[in-house]
Amino acid sequence: MAEFDDNEGAGSGWMRRDEETPRSFDPLFDPWDEREDELSSRAHDDLFDFAPVEATEEEAEWGWAYRPAGDGYPDRHRVPYEERLTELQRRLRTDTIVLPRPERRWAVTARELAETLLLALLIFFAVRASFQNFKVEGASMEPSLENGEYVIVNKLSYAQLDSGFLDWLPFVGGGSDGPEYLWGSPDRGDVIVFAAPTSTSRDFIKRIIGVPGDEVLINETNGEVSINTVVLFEPYIQGTTACGSACRFDIPLAGSQESFDTCGSSECYFVMGDNRQNSSDSRQGWLVPRENIIGKTLITYWNDGGPEISLAPNHSVGEAEEARD
Repeated sequence: MAEFDDNEGAGSGWMRRDEETPRSFDPLFDPWDEREDELSSRAHDDLFDFAPVEATEEEAEWGWAYRPAGDGYPDRHRVPYEERLTELQRRLRTDTIVLPRPERRWAVTARELAETLLLALLIFFAVRASFQNFKVEGASMEPSLENGEYVIVNKLSYAQLDSGFLDWLPFVGGGSDGPEYLWGSPDRGDVIVFAAPTSTSRDFIKRIIGVPGDEVLINETNGEVSINTVVLFEPYIQGTTACGSACRFDIPLAGSQESFDTCGSSECYFVMGDNRQNSSDSRQGWLVPRENIIGKTLITYWNDGGPEISLAPNHSVGEAEEARD
């Protein structure tokens, strides 16, 4: 029942509503995104269950009074609380966005560490499979390479690929006779590192003089080296080339039975050191099998005790007439 605050209030035509607990604001059921037409009709309904309307004749003497708003009151407040709660639970089940559970920090760190280590290992093995460094020991390659100098060898210089596995592809003709060189075969003048045929546990560094099918002849008088009767132009050697019991060396053709019988490989190479009077090489009667070649020298460094870097002394000049041209 309503009662006047005081006589002054009664005289002014206003009255205070009965004491009761106001409806609390529930953000789940009373969102802020109301339309303007709803907001204009609420008339303080967030705080009270009553809205100001014009008084009847009986209340005219008091001016204005608060009564239930009737049809102008928002419909959602007429829905029972249990039904609204059920509807909310349905929306949560169907409309809720499930966020991924954040990973633990230690798990992220461990994964990043594992990825970094794996990448480092892949890079290491890729570089190791492509390049390798060696230290020159002895004077057999002077003056081109000094004792104690380091070289980096390109192990892919003479890489081979057997294209026979592509024969099943359309328009890729077969007829492959075996592995083919990707960048080029070992050539005269190349400085190579190889496993010594006399002791495969040791690595030698020499210069290729003869390739499969060549005839190498050393002149006993002046020490000139001829390939297929053509004298080589060799500005890189030190001393005079000498020969022992044999001064003529025939290198078998690649892929021949003689090649397998001579060096146990389809390709055999004749090598010598640049210091011709102080080198153990093919003049002693052995040839280098293709499988023994580790790679071609690419870079030299740490010469004369300093970190000097330079290209390897490869001289692919071939025969003397080609070199002089």
